[in-house]
Amino acid sequence: MDFKKLAAQYKNELLNNVVPFWLTKSQDLENGGYFTCLDRKGDIYDTDKFVWLQARQVWLFSMLYNRVEEKTEWLECAKQGGEFLKKYGHDGNGNWYFSLTREGKPLVRPYNIFSYTFAAMAFAQLGLATGNEEYTALALKTYERILERQENPKGKYNKAVVETRKLRSFALPMIMCNLNMEMEFLLGKDFVDESAEKLIEEVMNVFYRPEFGLIVENVNYDGSFSDTFDGRLLNPGHAIEAMWFVMDLAERLNRKDIVQKAQTITLQTLKHGWDNEFSGIFYYMDAKNHPPQQLEWDMKLWWVHLETLVSLLKGYYHTGENENLEWFKIVHDYTWKHFKDNEYPEWFGYLNRRGEVTHNLKGGKWKGCFHVPRGLFQCWQLLEKLA
Repeated sequence: MDFKKLAAQYKNELLNNVVPFWLTKSQDLENGGYFTCLDRKGDIYDTDKFVWLQARQVWLFSMLYNRVEEKTEWLECAKQGGEFLKKYGHDGNGNWYFSLTREGKPLVRPYNIFSYTFAAMAFAQLGLATGNEEYTALALKTYERILERQENPKGKYNKAVVETRKLRSFALPMIMCNLNMEMEFLLGKDFVDESAEKLIEEVMNVFYRPEFGLIVENVNYDGSFSDTFDGRLLNPGHAIEAMWFVMDLAERLNRKDIVQKAQTITLQTLKHGWDNEFSGIFYYMDAKNHPPQQLEWDMKLWWVHLETLVSLLKGYYHTGENENLEWFKIVHDYTWKHFKDNEYPEWFGYLNRRGEVTHNLKGGKWKGCFHVPRGLFQCWQLLEKLA
């Protein structure tokens, strides 16, 4: 495998195709923030602004400024989005809304913890890029609010009667693995090391079910398996993405056993989630192979495949096991063939089971400036190391 050539491919796609798309098409220079509802050509089809996607874009452009090149236009893009979020994204008490109008008026109340996690990530990176302590303080305040809400992330907006069936969700500990690494320069090495041990334990020994060899999305509050729709739910892309977060944490702790287990789970999950008939990775599955309740279960999504590429490269980088590279080639070929738009910039997000594009858009309520550029960045960096 020609790592040098592949590194150039990922770098070129990131810097000359995807980043310019978001820089030129998404910025709302009148009101601040970003448009994410962009059609195939990048034209705006809706002006609502989703706080977690706004924050992800602030993070992405701040991260590029901090780690790739100190380009003024990248920093200005991040700053104007950050100012919009600082002013309109929360209720003044550190509670981050889910969505806003174009002008910044709240549309959906602060029910979604991921508005908080990505706001914390965004303002940490933006504070690092600018040296502005106001951004840093907002990142830390938001992080405190996340810790307060860990037990019940949706708070008063939770629809479930938790007294009847109290479940723990994989999503929050998974994202905290990454968030803590992103914020280490603010949280401190000792805090991140200590929390890393707890997070690894939760991800690898509670949500990972050895009876299936897979990670489930929900468990009973005591950590036991819940034989219910929610308890049997598998999201292969989610589990695989978490494995590269875990590898990063394990690397800093010099835990080679955890790195090895994470790359093993990546391969187990990928093989289980791979569609042997049409190729690609299923979106949702049931741990006992019962019918999934999600009607979109057999769709193929952009972020699932990009995160899988990252995990496979990290697995190979750390362990040298060739099965990671063999699968990387398979997933790389599928991803570039089906998700990359060869006529217009940026990538498609949604395919049916046969690999045909279902949504002719580049951004919306759930797809923004994040998984494509972050995935390309991570793969570029890893391939350069391997080269």
